Amino acid sequence: MNREVILSRRAVLASGIALGVSALAPMARAAAPLKVAGIHASPVENAWNSCLHAALQAAAKDGVIEYVFSEGVSGTDYPRAMREYAEQGNKLIIGEAYAVEKEARLVAADYPDTAFVLGSSGNEEGSNFGVFGTWNHDGAYLAGMLAGKMTKSNIVGSVGAIPIPEVNMLINAFAAGVKAVNPDAKHLVAFIGTFFDPPKAREAGLAQIDSGADILFGERIGTADAAKERGIKAVGSLIDYSPRYPETVFANALWGFRPILNAAIADVAAGKPVGKNYTAFGLMKEGGSDIVYVKGAASSEAEAAMEKVRADIKSGAFEVPKTMDEPK
Repeated sequence: MNREVILSRRAVLASGIALGVSALAPMARAAAPLKVAGIHASPVENAWNSCLHAALQAAAKDGVIEYVFSEGVSGTDYPRAMREYAEQGNKLIIGEAYAVEKEARLVAADYPDTAFVLGSSGNEEGSNFGVFGTWNHDGAYLAGMLAGKMTKSNIVGSVGAIPIPEVNMLINAFAAGVKAVNPDAKHLVAFIGTFFDPPKAREAGLAQIDSGADILFGERIGTADAAKERGIKAVGSLIDYSPRYPETVFANALWGFRPILNAAIADVAAGKPVGKNYTAFGLMKEGGSDIVYVKGAASSEAEAAMEKVRADIKSGAFEVPKTMDEPK
């Protein structure tokens, strides 16, 4: 197998960073860096939080922002952290509202001069509460197409966090990709009930392997550990796990936060309302997400079929279904 890793824009993260530099450099030269705070409910080593954290660190390195952050902030402490960062003079607060949808919006209403842009399953509210989704479902669908042609047992599995709309959509997209090329394949699903518990994700993956799955989609970090332990293949999500699991992870549905961050920073710097949905900046056709895969893991025919759909997604000729119902 050729271990060359294929990524059409190797810059899902890097290209987003490059775009951010060119787009925001005039602002950075003309004004002091924007004070930005990040509030992470999980440790920043968690894949999703690592995407936000890396983009924020890169923006700080570029001189566009001053960045402070907290990690491992519980739902009960989250509104307090939002208030503290707002009162410290941060102009933009980045984070996640999934466990505090109502409370986060109440806090934002109390600080109308502070911009809040949070990952959320809900809608924007007012002029200062914007939202974004983690829509790397395009890459998940494409990875599913490869997995559907690679499975020998005709059983694949997915391990997710909590059945919220975004997680559901991602897992459903992977399953849809599998079914598009292998209608008879069986898809197992497990949720671990939290956003960060690698040992629990590993146990869920092992249970699926015991039920016959020979390829696992790891919406949660830790799933690939089960696949590695049992000598089967896995698909990663959000970041590229191939270097960490070179003999196990053959594809990853990538997502980069920098394009979303750039748009939010630009709006705040220009004095524009952030009460909008920034999700679209992270889509594949906008250059915010993609698939990375190991060439030769699947057959050349499977790769060619997947690449055709990939091109159609980027051109707008094909749209991956957005199914947010809980997968069964």
